Amino acid sequence: MSRPRSPFAPVVTRSALAALLAATALPAAAADLSVVSGPVGRDNEVLRQNLDRFEEMTGHSVEIVEMPSSTTDQFAQYRLWLSARNADIDVYRTDIVWAPQLASHFVDLKDAAGDAAGDHFESIIQSQTVDGRLIAMPMFTDAPALYYRKDLLEKYGLDVPETWDAMAEAARTIQQGEREAGMADFHGYVFQGAAYEGLTCDALEWVKSFGGGQIVSPEGEITINNPKAAEALDTVAAWIGDISPEGVLAYKEEESRGVWQTGKAAFMRNWPYAWALGQGDDSAVKDKFAIAPLPSGGDGSAATLGGWNLAVSKYSENQEAAIELVMFLSGEEAQKTRAIELTRLPTLKGLYDDPEVAEAQPSIPQWKEIFLNTVPRPSAPTTTNYNEVSKEFWDAVHATLSGERPAEASLKRLDARLTRLKGSGW
Repeated sequence: MSRPRSPFAPVVTRSALAALLAATALPAAAADLSVVSGPVGRDNEVLRQNLDRFEEMTGHSVEIVEMPSSTTDQFAQYRLWLSARNADIDVYRTDIVWAPQLASHFVDLKDAAGDAAGDHFESIIQSQTVDGRLIAMPMFTDAPALYYRKDLLEKYGLDVPETWDAMAEAARTIQQGEREAGMADFHGYVFQGAAYEGLTCDALEWVKSFGGGQIVSPEGEITINNPKAAEALDTVAAWIGDISPEGVLAYKEEESRGVWQTGKAAFMRNWPYAWALGQGDDSAVKDKFAIAPLPSGGDGSAATLGGWNLAVSKYSENQEAAIELVMFLSGEEAQKTRAIELTRLPTLKGLYDDPEVAEAQPSIPQWKEIFLNTVPRPSAPTTTNYNEVSKEFWDAVHATLSGERPAEASLKRLDARLTRLKGSGW
């Protein structure tokens, strides 16, 4: 099958390609591979660029099997293919929380990765390790930050907040000042408060930063019903109608960004994608904002780990070549290309100090400190029950934020529900 070649120039030199080819034992015969990928923006365009280079280096051919951008739709289709032991797909692009749910269908990559696994952020490798098996190699990562209006902090003589209390105080000061200046719909802080997976991410950060643990411990113990977790949720609930609008209870990422990007918020919690959009020519906050690690509740900053990875199907008839492809796409050159072309955040620690990456995308080096404080969602210990665990958690949090019940009562009820889930086995 013929495909148009990428319009981009190769990143590596001929000498680098020659050295890599010389160091790589090529298979006896070229393989026809497929990689399934749900595109967002230009993801598959740049993936095609990387695949063209891989084909040139190895003699293999690789087809992209495109999926809808909805992760829910992707996961459902993946489960159908894998349950049917479909051999047509060799490599899957997987969400970070899917590893324990799909682990039995994927090849262990630990030996193939070897020492290279240590070049990636440890928390990401941990998230893709199930029962000692490395299920997938990191492709790019995601973690949220505190977006703040640097011009407004300067205007009101405020420092970048390092604690949630300091953030709330600064947000209140700026909100009052901007409203008095005529912007009646200005808010201090916007985040993701709707009852969905995004609220699980936000609330995990609040709870962990207050010293309340990770909902379920890595050993599978239910730990969420504790005073520190309750303090975190009650603290945030008090922001609703104060520094955060009542409407935040229905906000997802895009609603939060919409308020922020129109210049109507002092602080925002969001993912890296919002940086490039905030710097667009149509943005009211272009060149007026910066990022910092999410504040601490007394036990340090915590940022929920996101991102995408690459797994090899156990049903692939070309596993050796598929593993070779995964190692290439998770390696330095491919990750560097994605960082420069797409602002996709590398999982390789060294690329945050790469001068070419910093020149092309100045925001990327700023995320390194944030990744050092990432916390995984409890998908590994809860395995196939993670989706239900997450839903129970976000429902409990939303009940407290909306004023339906105080945090202590919400967490007591959540503990009972999770205990019943655990009793069914996870």
